[in-house]
Amino acid sequence: MVDSESSENLKTRAGLSPGTSLPGDRSAQQRIAQLIDAGTIDFSELCVAALNTPALLSVAALCADPAYLPRALALIDDPELLASLVVDGSSSRLRQLAAHRIEDPTALKHLVKQVRDKDKSVYKILKQKCDVLRAEERRIEQIESDVVAACASLERHAQRIYDAIYEPSFRHFDARWQSLETQASPEIKARARAAVARCRGVIAGHLRQLADHAAEETNRAAREAARQEALAQAEAETERRNEAAALAAAQAAAIREAEEKTLAERLAAAELVLRQIGGLVSKASGALRSGNTGHAAGMRRALEEKLRATPTVPPHLARQVQQLDMKLHELKEWKDYAVAPKRVELIEEMEALIGSSEAPKALADRIKQLQEEWRTISKGVLSDSEADWQRFHQASVTAYQPCREYFEAQAKLRQANLEKRKSVLERFLAFETAQSGDNPDWHAVAAVLREARQEWRRHFPVDRNAGLALQDQFDSAVGLLQGRLDAWYAQNVADRKSLIRRAQALLTTDDGREAADAVKRLQLKWNELGTVPRDQEQPLWNEFREHCDAVFHRLQRAYAEHTAGLEASQRHGVAICEEAEQVAALSGSALLEGTAKIPQWRAAFEALGELPRAGERALRDRFERAINLCQAQLSQQRARDKERSFTHLLEAGRHIQAYAWAVARGAASADREALKQAAESFIAEVQQWPKGGAQALKEAWIKSEAAAGLDVASHETALRMLCIRIEILTEKPTPPEDQALRREYQVQRLVERMGQRSEAGADELDALALEWIRVGPVPAAEHESLLERFLRCRRDFSDRVEKMDAPVRARFDRAPRLPRR
Repeated sequence: MVDSESSENLKTRAGLSPGTSLPGDRSAQQRIAQLIDAGTIDFSELCVAALNTPALLSVAALCADPAYLPRALALIDDPELLASLVVDGSSSRLRQLAAHRIEDPTALKHLVKQVRDKDKSVYKILKQKCDVLRAEERRIEQIESDVVAACASLERHAQRIYDAIYEPSFRHFDARWQSLETQASPEIKARARAAVARCRGVIAGHLRQLADHAAEETNRAAREAARQEALAQAEAETERRNEAAALAAAQAAAIREAEEKTLAERLAAAELVLRQIGGLVSKASGALRSGNTGHAAGMRRALEEKLRATPTVPPHLARQVQQLDMKLHELKEWKDYAVAPKRVELIEEMEALIGSSEAPKALADRIKQLQEEWRTISKGVLSDSEADWQRFHQASVTAYQPCREYFEAQAKLRQANLEKRKSVLERFLAFETAQSGDNPDWHAVAAVLREARQEWRRHFPVDRNAGLALQDQFDSAVGLLQGRLDAWYAQNVADRKSLIRRAQALLTTDDGREAADAVKRLQLKWNELGTVPRDQEQPLWNEFREHCDAVFHRLQRAYAEHTAGLEASQRHGVAICEEAEQVAALSGSALLEGTAKIPQWRAAFEALGELPRAGERALRDRFERAINLCQAQLSQQRARDKERSFTHLLEAGRHIQAYAWAVARGAASADREALKQAAESFIAEVQQWPKGGAQALKEAWIKSEAAAGLDVASHETALRMLCIRIEILTEKPTPPEDQALRREYQVQRLVERMGQRSEAGADELDALALEWIRVGPVPAAEHESLLERFLRCRRDFSDRVEKMDAPVRARFDRAPRLPRR
């Protein structure tokens, strides 16, 4: 038990009393920690009453329950004190707990620099907090940058005039803004909404302009049509009147001139016709002689026209014509007989093509081929084959009708595709102009190039001559924009190759953790870079990923080796703990021999180095508990040995006291000799006496030899005073018959010590025992009674000391054991 007065005195010494700012006595703090663990002192009440925070933290750190230290640390609200604990805390766990409490970014950055080379675990905690803060700051900055960029894109778009890509671009910018609007500031939101409103106003204005322009065009076309119709009617009326007047004036002159001219022309025409007839007859005859019957037949047809125009033909010309007809008739009959079957075959083939399912192009080629064959066989045929020709011609016209429709549709399609290609070119040129700034949207550029080429190829076929010029313009515009895109791609490829080289260089870095962190930063930069051509994207990524994986694999191997080292250290530590625990279970000389290894165990345990974080605290606690238990067992063993030596001393004193009493009362010499022999035999069997015990026994022997002349009453009083003194020291009650003597002694002691209170100590009790031995003889019955009082107080004191060490053993027994490996 510890009364309130002793508790307050202990708290004052430990620095936990109100008004105390000193660090406090370490032993007092350890004692309070033991009392807290034993449940004698309530830690919560101590936290409420204590004002000296460093002393409270020291006591909490000494407690067996690890939860006390965080509770004590939670009472600190002073940031400067927390920062000082992070740097100068008495233990690594206190510094780590204080580091977890730091949240101020400025304090974190300052403390990271201070603890970099002092405490690795505290540095890791602070570094992780700083990394989290920096990551959050970068994320917020990126969001703000995206928001401002989206708002700026809308504002720039709002300043442009309407073109072919204005509305799709606005939808793209507006969708991008909608995804970021919730994270924008009120000012940016207001700017963006104003820009959106202006863009929609531009689109609405363009729609109104289109409607107004369409209405104006319709009205203008109607007015122009009405005016043109009125002008046409007036011109027609004027022309009709002029023609009527001119016709009436010229009719008379024309009649006269016509009559004269008609006469002259008749004469000249008659003469010309005769000459022509003679020339045609000569040419036809020459053609017949040369075997060119086709040409001769053509001449005969021309000659027939001349003969019909001439009413009178000279006889010699009539004879020549007759002879020519006879020769042609002979040839006609022969050739008509020869080509008639082929003509019928061609007619049937042409009629078979009517309703054919062949492709229009193939069908047209076949019709053209049959027509060429017809012309070939019809050359020089003089007979009348008009009916066959009409039949063949009608069949060819009917068969060619699907081809005509097909080629007309193809012509319309080529014209429509040409117009569509013009529209594609116009939109592409407008897009190229919009992306001519310093920061074009390269993703949109790549998409437009791809889609423009696809759309251009879809609009085919086109008219060749008109399509060539348009194709040259499109190829030039596409090539210019593709060149800019290729340059951007080349820069992105160069940037990615630079990251690949940097990742490869990290393979030679000694610090695996630093290399892994650098690789993570390179991966973030990789994601921030622009795109590259698809044929290069996967090879570049595979090469970059190969180097990154190599860095991470090296870190994993180092981690595995580090983990294996930690596990080996843990197994060695467990073996040390088990050896200490086995020694703690021993007693006697084996315990003394085993505890001599405590310095060796401590050196070996400290040499373990770093341990697995999950079991480090438990293993260290187990080691400390095992060492503390060994020391406690050693202390108890020594206390038992010491108490046994004093028990032997008091027993030897009892034997000497019996002999001295026999001498004092004048007993027979035989009895005295027997008592003396018994005392000497007992003393000879004892191997070890407490310090000063042998001298006390020597003095007791001297007094026993001279006991005949001593004052026995004073000896009894001296023994009673020794009993009272030991009862006061051990806080035991005194029998009623000695109460007056006890009060007298206490008053005297109070005066001497000025009211100061002292606790019972083993040294003071041992001194009383030595005094007991030196007291002279007293009656045997009185001596036995007083000795029993004296021994009872010593036994109670020894039991109380043993109970004070019981919590150490109890904590050790309750502590979980690590599994043996």
